[in-house]
Amino acid sequence: MKLSYRRTFCVGFAFLSICAFWQLYDSIIPLMLKNSFHLKETVSGAIMAIDNVLALFLLPLLGALSDRTHTRLGRRMPFIVVGTLLSAVFAVIIPMAALQQNFVLFFTALGLVLLSMGLYRSPAVALMPDVTPKPLRSKANAVINLMGAAGSVFTLVMVTFLVKEAADGQLTDYRPVFTAVAILMVACVVVLLLTVRENRMAAEVPVEEEEKKEEASGVHMTKDVRKSLIFLLLSVFFWFTAYNAVTTAYTRYVEVMWGVTGGGFAGGLMVGTVAAVISYLPIGILSSRFGRKRMIQFGILCMTVAYAVAFTLTGYNVVMYVLLVVIGIGWAAINVNSYPMVVEMSHGSDTGRYTGFYYTFSMAAQVLTPVLSGVLLEHVGYQTLFPYAVLFSVLSFVTMWFVRHGDVKPVKKGDLLENFDVDD
Repeated sequence: MKLSYRRTFCVGFAFLSICAFWQLYDSIIPLMLKNSFHLKETVSGAIMAIDNVLALFLLPLLGALSDRTHTRLGRRMPFIVVGTLLSAVFAVIIPMAALQQNFVLFFTALGLVLLSMGLYRSPAVALMPDVTPKPLRSKANAVINLMGAAGSVFTLVMVTFLVKEAADGQLTDYRPVFTAVAILMVACVVVLLLTVRENRMAAEVPVEEEEKKEEASGVHMTKDVRKSLIFLLLSVFFWFTAYNAVTTAYTRYVEVMWGVTGGGFAGGLMVGTVAAVISYLPIGILSSRFGRKRMIQFGILCMTVAYAVAFTLTGYNVVMYVLLVVIGIGWAAINVNSYPMVVEMSHGSDTGRYTGFYYTFSMAAQVLTPVLSGVLLEHVGYQTLFPYAVLFSVLSFVTMWFVRHGDVKPVKKGDLLENFDVDD
């Protein structure tokens, strides 16, 4: 049995479009809220948390709904197609409204694009395992992660070349970069429609005997495994609380603290993203050798040290580029291994439910942290950002210490790509 790299590559275009948009959202929307509408940090943080509030409800709901959907295009594809196209249309309205300083139009377009993105995020995540045999999902997950990273890099490249520093007294025009990302999203859905035959592909995937036995047995989780799951989900909550605070406020931080304007922030973010991509294979090899839990702890330590050093910087210099590389590597170590550890504690029949657990805790953190960190930024100062991230990173390390299940016995994989994920 061999993985169809062509098939997986085509399926990955859904995740590529998602990552391209969220990179744009996290990078540019905070600047619009600050510069176009002059919102305070607490209000800005609350608005940035809206997508996560919606996701908290939409992702489990739409994932379950797509489970029960049967169309000629398949279960997931209708959600992906409609959600992507709607997102692309509403996205191009956002920079127009920001230039006009029309907050009603801006907020309406933002709400509609967030609803549209919520429409297809869970179905897009579920599509890969639907059309991939269980033993091959490790390789497939590697390809999907690389596709997502490519989407993020695309957006950062577009920001670098298309966002020009505005003249004094004028607003930065973000229409070119939003248009570029919208075109990419439409192109991705066209590729999916032309190459992915979901019903046929899903029918070719065999159901393993072990999975059939698990579904029939109704075995419940033991107390020890449940305890590990709780601590792992708490860790997910804490490291997302730290990381999302930094990603949400970073563009404003470098502008306020270091005087970086226009798209000058994009170079460092792009370096960090590329570092994460390059580190996937080495991290996968080390995870296979030392285990997922140890690699997650390594990632947490990397990010904690980077946050602490960033707090001491007085300007945007080469040291910050190095720190963004360290953060990218650390986040890759966490991201590659955390979700598979959650799924490893599930049975084949309830993987979707455990995926919901993961999203509930990660999204809850991303709902809380823009507001909580925004209050500190507004009422105490921007110097609180990195100490805030250090605190919650340390908490995630402590809770991760008590996780005793969900890892896999390190084994030598057949090739490098298999090291990306667990054989769930």
